[in-house]
Amino acid sequence: MRVVSFLSGLLLVGCTSTQSPVKFDQGDWRYATDPHGSQVLLDEPLVQNNRVKIGFDRVPRVDKQNNSWVELIYDIPSGNLNGLDSIELTYQSDQPLVIKLSQQEYGGQGDKSYAHYQVVLPRALTPQTQRVTLQQFTRPDWTPVWSKDRGIIKSSVSALYFVPDLTDKAGGRASMTIHQLNLQ
Repeated sequence: MRVVSFLSGLLLVGCTSTQSPVKFDQGDWRYATDPHGSQVLLDEPLVQNNRVKIGFDRVPRVDKQNNSWVELIYDIPSGNLNGLDSIELTYQSDQPLVIKLSQQEYGGQGDKSYAHYQVVLPRALTPQTQRVTLQQFTRPDWTPVWSKDRGIIKSSVSALYFVPDLTDKAGGRASMTIHQLNLQ
């Protein structure tokens, strides 16, 4: 009986969908900024020494129709979050750090609201590890009323966006380093 119980436990452990830490492959990381003057600040290659390091200078919002934005993007190699329930991140950021789930339904191939599910992590002046479950992600307060909430559809999340929490009104500078990323 104990042998059966032990073997059952091994089977359950083998069925978990925890992935090993993300390897910092240059091909999986990129960045984007608005066409209104926001800039990327890089003193060295984006991916180096088992980390990703970047800075941004975001201009204030131009007008009602033209928002400014900056983002560090991790393209999930599998192209989705199927079988995963949490994200563990070791990071350093001089501003609070927003993690957005880039989901097709809310982006350019969907309703174009760009009101992706997101979570905000606190500022971390030294490396800090945070684990967040997908259940902690919510849509932003500014989500348009016409954008239908379809929930998080794991098969439609193709990337994670890491965004310094700078305001539309003021813009500002920010720097961040991703030391480790685990999709679990």
